[in-house]
Amino acid sequence: MLEPTGPLPPEIYWRRRLLAIAALVIALALLIWLAVFLTHKSGKDDGKAAAATSSSAVAKPAATSGAAAAGTSESGTSTPSATANAAASGSPAQCPDQSLAVKVSVGQPNYKSGEQPVFHIVVTNISTAACTRDMGSGLQQVWVQSLDGQRRLWASTDCDQGGPADLRALGGGQQAEFTLTWSGTTSQANCAGERVPVPPGGYAVVAQFGSVHSAPEPFNIA
Repeated sequence: MLEPTGPLPPEIYWRRRLLAIAALVIALALLIWLAVFLTHKSGKDDGKAAAATSSSAVAKPAATSGAAAAGTSESGTSTPSATANAAASGSPAQCPDQSLAVKVSVGQPNYKSGEQPVFHIVVTNISTAACTRDMGSGLQQVWVQSLDGQRRLWASTDCDQGGPADLRALGGGQQAEFTLTWSGTTSQANCAGERVPVPPGGYAVVAQFGSVHSAPEPFNIA
């Protein structure tokens, strides 16, 4: 059935206009509500993200501070941490002469002419405290003398200028041991003069470290 053509009656015309305006208002209200909802939700999300970022920013310095206090990074530790660790560990002080005792012994009591006597030197920390000391060969002195001590025939420092440093750490009562072989020949300071075999007879060997020296130890060359 076809609608009638021609102008609409005024009441129908205004009714349709009112319905169209009402639909437009409803649509506009929905759009406004949706925009407000999305804006509010976005604000909440941004607030959570900002709170998380702030929390992370606070935690990071705390973690860094803790690592520095603990002195981590081991070998890559900074100089201040290394100094603190060394102080905390209580590194032993240098052994004073009065805390040391020196003893020398001979490999065997009798040697034949031409044989090379062997001497054993023992340095003992006679104190109860741990300590360290450079015991390089240049700081040790061993000499062979007549039995009466009136004549020195040979000294380890006459021709030996000494080797590298030899730092030893000794606890209370601990010892450091060294072995030295003598050629059986004479020597002079600065390795001057000719070195000749000592004649057969009785001799004594003495060891010294710092200001501490051993008792003479006798031996024979036949």
